[in-house]
Amino acid sequence: MSYRVLVVQPAFSANAYVAHAHSLGWDVLVASYEDEGRRVADAVRSQATEIITVDTNDSAALEAAVVRAHQKNAIHAVVAGGEYYVPAAAQLSARLGLPGLNPAAVDQVRHKARMREAVAAAGLEVPKFTVVRGPADVDDACTYVGFPAVIKPVDSGGSVHVSRVDTPEEVRAAVAAMHAEEGLEFDRALTTDAILEQYVPGTEYSADGYVRDGEVVVVAVTRKLLGPEPRFLELGHLTPAPLDEPTRHELAAYAVDVVKAVGITTGPFHCELRLSEGRPVLMEVAARLPGDKITELMEMATGLVLPGRVLADITGTDPVSTGAHREPAAKAAGIRFLTAGGAGSYARLDGWEDLTAEPWVVASHVLVRPGAGIKTDEADYSCRVAAVVFTADSPEEAHERWSEIGDRVRVLGA
Repeated sequence: MSYRVLVVQPAFSANAYVAHAHSLGWDVLVASYEDEGRRVADAVRSQATEIITVDTNDSAALEAAVVRAHQKNAIHAVVAGGEYYVPAAAQLSARLGLPGLNPAAVDQVRHKARMREAVAAAGLEVPKFTVVRGPADVDDACTYVGFPAVIKPVDSGGSVHVSRVDTPEEVRAAVAAMHAEEGLEFDRALTTDAILEQYVPGTEYSADGYVRDGEVVVVAVTRKLLGPEPRFLELGHLTPAPLDEPTRHELAAYAVDVVKAVGITTGPFHCELRLSEGRPVLMEVAARLPGDKITELMEMATGLVLPGRVLADITGTDPVSTGAHREPAAKAAGIRFLTAGGAGSYARLDGWEDLTAEPWVVASHVLVRPGAGIKTDEADYSCRVAAVVFTADSPEEAHERWSEIGDRVRVLGA
């Protein structure tokens, strides 16, 4: 039987939903605005059976267009093309009677304050936090949370406007920057409400997997490698994380409890946490595929194709026969991001050709062309100029190769 899959505004890792369904010969419907900041990649366009051109930020228009398509020819699965379309996918799944995230749980996985409230109510450790809606809230928030602290928007991603703060003045400056922000994410104005939370020291990880019929499966625990504070720019990921088995099990078990607490009952999840003084503590959790090519790292190291597994579970097909489980390609995999070190642009990547010719390099990408403008504060994902995906024979060797890439490739010249 051939299935029809709808992907709402696919981008980044969610493009893999389209590629996997296409590889099975399934029909792939893509809902996309196809204007301004919401256009699908050329590869997606070539693999899609149909592009439903609609304002994907207009829930009523999107639902009407999808219902028309479903009435014409039944849709069997709806998945979110990214963080901002988790609510839309949940609503559409409910409207069509398909498995999906319960719309009532959406706020608990999209709004970081409500997320923490749900996790704390389940008896799990979370940082002390409070919501800051504007300058008038700053003094009380600082008194309640204390310092050091971290401030972040309640529902954005990609490290945008996330920073460590150590004084009330830094909190006021961060709040002012959020309120002054004119940039858009998928044509949406960025949120100005923020949370101020207790700073949690420790190494950061993500636990990624899927939920089927209420059973939470952690496929892999990945080590996150971050840039210097006060920012938290992600500079790499290592799968599996270099951990002993008891610690890996503790992190995975905590993530399972978090996923249950916020009400993710089907589909993928991406749980970020820190190991602080031997205890896992939640940073955030999302009901979507992980970004930064973590899905590819997981596939190389475990053989599990997470987008394929999610589609198999929603459609009720066999995950093995539909290619969701394969032989691992390596014992460990990783990705290294390079930055211009705070310069406003760069001229060339010295050592790039030699490095990318190494047999353990799987893929290499220039993300920002030489000469283009770059933010100088290295605050978020837009500051990363290049990426290298690689394999290794152990998690420890993967960490060594992550360091080697940074040593061998120099980002030169303004």
